Amino acid sequence: MGTKLEFAKELIDFLYESPTVFHAVKNVKEVLNKEGFTELCECSKWELEKGGKYYTTKNNSALIAFTVGKGEIEQEGFKLIGAHTDSPTFRVKPNCEMTVENSYVRLNTEVYGGPILNTWFDRPLGIAGRVILKSDNILFPKTELVNINKPLLIIPNMAIHMNREINKGFEINAQKDTLPVLSLVNEKLEKGNYLINLLAEELKVNKEEIIDFDLYLYEYEKGSIVGLNDEFISMGRLDDLQMVHAGINALVKSNITQATNVMVCYDNEEIGSATKQGADSDMLSNILERIVLSLGKDREGFFRALAKSYIISADNAHAVHPAAPEKHDPTSRPLINKGPVIKINANQAYTTDADSDAVYEMVCKKAGVPVQKFVNRSDARGGTTIGPINSTHLNIRSVDIGNPTLSMHSIRELAGVDDHTYAMKSFLEFYNI
Repeated sequence: MGTKLEFAKELIDFLYESPTVFHAVKNVKEVLNKEGFTELCECSKWELEKGGKYYTTKNNSALIAFTVGKGEIEQEGFKLIGAHTDSPTFRVKPNCEMTVENSYVRLNTEVYGGPILNTWFDRPLGIAGRVILKSDNILFPKTELVNINKPLLIIPNMAIHMNREINKGFEINAQKDTLPVLSLVNEKLEKGNYLINLLAEELKVNKEEIIDFDLYLYEYEKGSIVGLNDEFISMGRLDDLQMVHAGINALVKSNITQATNVMVCYDNEEIGSATKQGADSDMLSNILERIVLSLGKDREGFFRALAKSYIISADNAHAVHPAAPEKHDPTSRPLINKGPVIKINANQAYTTDADSDAVYEMVCKKAGVPVQKFVNRSDARGGTTIGPINSTHLNIRSVDIGNPTLSMHSIRELAGVDDHTYAMKSFLEFYNI
């Protein structure tokens, strides 16, 4: 691996090339293929070998990669890292084109997750996702990824002259205020099909072949390294593709050990994880059991393996904000570039307990990585992660961690250059145990 700055720039490239969950999974697959991993289909019989490197996907938006350990799996268990591929954004609705004043063409969208809405105003936006096409088999239509990587859309703000109170804050109506402008009405073009025609042209297909799509908005401008001494990473989707990038890099660099190493990249964390490819499903549990069974073990062996397992739930953490330091707990105050943050909550919004905390702390110590801790103020409610949801399906030891971040859920979040390398080094040390 190169320097911390080089690794941070690699992250920015990965983030920009992954505007949607589908592109993130595609890009991870390309890395794994290059590193000699074999893709497994859920519908095929698995024949795994010790020392083998494999991955499988769900919905083209979630991915589980693993290396089979040299030991007996019921005795050595799994070492897992979990993250998620999705981030807050806007999803394009069906029948999406709306004309205003017989002049502006807007796209009808709906909010996905919990973005900071006002950060999306006045920024050039691209559009990306997947398009579903007709195929010879009705049950299995064809899927094509699309990324219209140009400044295609914009959500214009109201001028201050028409809203004198705008700097005092105003309530944003997601149906009225955040619909992006696509174009001006062009009498030469077919009304109601601006987007479909654009997709057909991009994919080089007839528009009649397009059945449906999952399309999302993203910021067209690429992220940057910022700060007087190149300290910060400024980019959207750091939550949580930063942890996906660090985890996948650690997995491909790690040794084959006695235990089986697993990297799980869930989808839909930002909307509650209750999907077939989310943490609140049996996806991971089923895959782990299939690994055990394919190695010639039985269901009891699966439960024995779980008892020997440990998972790091990796999702970004909140750094102390320079404009509002009082929002943090008086004694636990994570700072950017001071290392990964162990997240703790008495009511188990995070899965960390003293036992799982100690494991990750010792991993970081062995890796030469600084570590911090986060708890919410006692008078404030915080967020949660895939950790507690995942624990309802797999009763294994679990710790919640993440890199300290500012502007979480903004169109452009802010994290530390050093912290990205710190997280990867801690994951690599964990996998190499």
